[in-house]
Amino acid sequence: MMAHISIQKRVYQFLSVNWAIMALVAIWQLGISLFNVNAIVVPAPLDVLRDIVGNSGIYVLNGMQTLLLAFSGMLVGMLAGTVIAILISQSRILNGLLLPVSLILASVPVVTIIPLLARLFGYDMRTVLVIVAVISFFPAFVFTISGMRAFSRTSADLFSVLGAPYLVRLRHLYLPAAVPNWMIALRLTAPSAFLSAMVAEYLIGKSGFGYLFRQAASAFETDRAFGTSAIATVISIMVFGLVTRLERRILRLWQ
Repeated sequence: MMAHISIQKRVYQFLSVNWAIMALVAIWQLGISLFNVNAIVVPAPLDVLRDIVGNSGIYVLNGMQTLLLAFSGMLVGMLAGTVIAILISQSRILNGLLLPVSLILASVPVVTIIPLLARLFGYDMRTVLVIVAVISFFPAFVFTISGMRAFSRTSADLFSVLGAPYLVRLRHLYLPAAVPNWMIALRLTAPSAFLSAMVAEYLIGKSGFGYLFRQAASAFETDRAFGTSAIATVISIMVFGLVTRLERRILRLWQ
């Protein structure tokens, strides 16, 4: 009995949150049926679902590759942004050397440098990883710097009075102060990392979700193109939700 009530509660919660999306999909399907729209223009939702279920292996294989590249590139980019932020915040020389380069890197649209990166690293997965890393770099860089400067002045005075060396202050004062901001950077970067990897695969890839979308669009397989887009959107939303929960949990423990 309790299990039945729990299932009903979950179904009600799902419908209360997603009713608008379900209504749009129903209107979409109804409009396709009523106006007899050509599938090359816009496929019906049932056709998209049928392709996803019937060719799930293709979606899973390419999706896992894109997800792995996005996750790896995000880690590399955020780690690089964090390390450079630490170096810049504590050294005037490195600040003068690295800050202009970082700002230039952030201001140049990544799409415009993809051909250059492809020439340097090759037209394969390495370049996709580099592109995601470049996109993930700047949020981590900016939020880490701002977070490290948000420490309590009282705590800083205490460390100074005790004569704490730099590494002790870095570990127990600067980095802890940067954690909330760093989690914001992760929340902003994580959902876009998968889509960034897709864009790179679309332009230069030979496999992955972006390449799958390009193949489907070129062959006028709109059901697969829409299916790829729908799955990519769902993955981005799920990643955002997971990272948001992680952020709340860490901040709750941090306070």
